[in-house]
Amino acid sequence: MDPGPESRYLSASESPDVDVSLALTSAQLDWVGQQIFWNECAGRFQCLVHWNDGEAFPSLGIGHFIWYPKGVEGRFVESFPALMEYMEQRQVNIPEWLLALEPFDAPWSEKAEFVAVEDSPRLAELREFLAGTQGVQAEFIFRRARQSLGKIIESAPDDRKSEVANRVKALSQTPGGVYAIIDYVNFKGEGLSPTERYNDQGWGLLQVLLEMSGSPDRSALEQLREAAATVLTRRAENAKDPIERERWLPGWLKRLETYEEPPVFKISE
Repeated sequence: MDPGPESRYLSASESPDVDVSLALTSAQLDWVGQQIFWNECAGRFQCLVHWNDGEAFPSLGIGHFIWYPKGVEGRFVESFPALMEYMEQRQVNIPEWLLALEPFDAPWSEKAEFVAVEDSPRLAELREFLAGTQGVQAEFIFRRARQSLGKIIESAPDDRKSEVANRVKALSQTPGGVYAIIDYVNFKGEGLSPTERYNDQGWGLLQVLLEMSGSPDRSALEQLREAAATVLTRRAENAKDPIERERWLPGWLKRLETYEEPPVFKISE
């Protein structure tokens, strides 16, 4: 982890009525990174560089960061190049062949080309690199979520900005809530990109926050878990490709079950 203070904060001071912060200790951030790696890869080394069926791009690292090949313009926000920029800022030792790519596009045009070289020394080096930088990747995921909060709140309808800000604030009070925010932004995005829509309906954190019930009988984390299930089910139902309903949705819903307070960080009664 970086040598800065043990807790890392963002103040979304531009939000209307609520000052929202995210904070994790280094130990909690390590746990979040391990949890995301398990969510994305079941902790499998081989999965650190992977190409999913039905997708036009590979996914890399503990957060399955998207990396588009040359000429591919997908609807999803690309994240692997931003991770590499962050690693350069952190002065991480990056494989030379990665640094030499110009432009910085995935060097495989389609999955069949990727599969043909999956056991090559270059991909082995890439997996080792990603396995050895999990802490920096967790920092990157945390920073992305942290920096998106103000934009998410500001993008809510004017009459619901304070409501959304209060929900973020409630989630930010516990490690489990912070984990859910971080994981969902990494997993399905902020919900701000106009290209991440089916039938004009998004599926990012903004849409989940708007979908939350606000019930006083349910914790914020329970509300988020239920709202995310509704939003992701709606996405799968709106998708043209049946793979989203038949194969991906069950895994998405299973992932939401991890949105609980980690026992090791629960406050004893």
